[in-house]
Parts: sequence; structure tokens; C-alpha cells
Amino acid sequence: MFPLKDENPTSRFAWMTWLILAVNVAVFGWEVWLSVSAGSGALSSFLGAWAFDPAALAAAPFDPRVWLTILTSMFLHAGWIHIGGNMLYLAIFANNVEDRLGPWWFLAFYLSCGIAAALAQAMGSGFADTAMLGASGAIAGTLAAYLMLFPRAKVLTAIWVFIFIELARIPAWVLIVVWFLLQLASGVGTIGPAASSDGVAYLAHVGGFVAGLALIVPAWLADHRRGNFVAWR
Repeated sequence: MFPLKDENPTSRFAWMTWLILAVNVAVFGWEVWLSVSAGSGALSSFLGAWAFDPAALAAAPFDPRVWLTILTSMFLHAGWIHIGGNMLYLAIFANNVEDRLGPWWFLAFYLSCGIAAALAQAMGSGFADTAMLGASGAIAGTLAAYLMLFPRAKVLTAIWVFIFIELARIPAWVLIVVWFLLQLASGVGTIGPAASSDGVAYLAHVGGFVAGLALIVPAWLADHRRGNFVAWR
């Protein structure tokens, strides 16, 4: 299943979502420029400097620069498919979460989910010496918030049936729960420093999602205390 757009209008322009998206695209543009103009070595040096290395955290847990790379790694991507998929999910699901939380609380929520995702992947990998990068952990937390706040919102989704593609409007909770179960099943097989992996930080997705569920609870409870069931359409 591949989401295309949701049918869940916002009450205001989600400028923080679009700013986060623009920063991701701009940084990826810089990566492409480095690769084309200076070669793969320059790109590798850039990613090595600003991606998150779990082994570095284990070696220097109180080094502020290591913690800074957890934040900077959320705005790095490994290729066109990586950034394309992440930005599509961000554009579809983040604007409604921002609309509910407000731009600054949404930014705090987004970054907190990304930090939790990075730490989950680091611990699950046994603090392996590898470069972690990408916005998917933070976006996973955003999906969890969307699941809690707007479970019945319809999402236009492309579904592959053998060689055909069908378009269907499905509830957000179906799409997001299926996505999470796939991440969880894949992540279990990557636990431990010697586990095999296809390069995807599945445990970061799981960690970000769980963090998103926990962090969105106050907003979810507030909606229900006010009798605001509009979000559950």
C-alpha cells in the first residue's frame, strides 16, 4: 500500500511542516551538489560528519557534538527514493498533526520522536559503528500521532494487485497499523550488532512510533475531555 493523499483538511497553513520539508530538500540538494561537483569522497565526508554514529555515543555519551548529530541526521538522506518516500509521508500526515498541536509544539514533538528513534536503533544494534541518517524515525512518530488523532480519516492509497494498481480510500488507521506491523516484524530480525540488515533502520521506525504514541497522549486526552470527536471522523 502506498499513500497518495489524505482527505483531512486543516484549519490553518501548516508552515512548520513545509519548513521542515524544505530544509530536508535543501540539505539533500547540497548532498547532490557535493556528489556531482566534488565527488563521492566529499559527500562521504559530509555524511560522516553530520550523520549519527551509535558507536560514538557509546564511546562519548556526554559529548554535545554526538548528541547534535542525532538532530542533524534527521535532515540527511541516502538517495532519491529515501527522501522521496519520507517527504511524501511528511507532506500527507504532518500538516494535520501540526494543525492540532501548533507549529512550535509540533516541532518539539517531531524532534523528540526523532531522538527517541535514533536511541532505539542505537540500543537495538548494540551501538554498532554505522552512520544513521534520515527523517523516518521522526515521521514514524508523526504517523503515530495521526493514528491517535485522526484514525478514521480517509487516505487515497495505491494498492498493488499482481501487476495492476488499484486506488482506494482506506481509513488512516488501517494504513498506519499495517505499516507499523511491517516495521516491527522487520525490526525484530535486526536486533543485535551481528544481525543482518538491508540498510533500513527498522528499530528507529518502531522507536519513533512508540515515542509518538506516548507523546501525543496529552493532546488525545484533551480532545476527549472537551468532547472533541471531530478528529475521529
